[in-house]
Amino acid sequence: MSEVKYESKVVSSASSAHAIYCVCSNFSNIDRVKDMIPKDRVQEMEVQDDCVRFKVDGLGQKIGIRIVAKEEDNYIKYGVENAPVDGNFWIQVRQAEDGGRIRLTLKADLPMMFKMMLDKKLQGAVDQAADMMAQMPFEDWNKEA
Repeated sequence: MSEVKYESKVVSSASSAHAIYCVCSNFSNIDRVKDMIPKDRVQEMEVQDDCVRFKVDGLGQKIGIRIVAKEEDNYIKYGVENAPVDGNFWIQVRQAEDGGRIRLTLKADLPMMFKMMLDKKLQGAVDQAADMMAQMPFEDWNKEA
């Protein structure tokens, strides 16, 4: 196994760091992005404030994502449970004059063969996820809560 780390570019959001933190630090807000989750691949979702568990097509077991650490308006760190690969990821947020800044980081223990095959795809996925988050209306979602 080889530990890999992927960091997204820093992206700008019109939402404040506080709004981003409030939405991302509580899994009960997952309903706001439920339509983005492929229903043919992810089923049997169970949501709690600090954990979400779901069955992924092809794995045959429920995996979980749990909030393992957080600091208000700074970061949320997530760990995986019952997954075929050990790892964690976190969202870092910072306030700027014109909104929030977001950086995503993914750390995982991957077999060397997987690392060689997936390296560029995982980096691209982390950057794409950050770009998607930058477009999300976190301020509006906080008003709905």
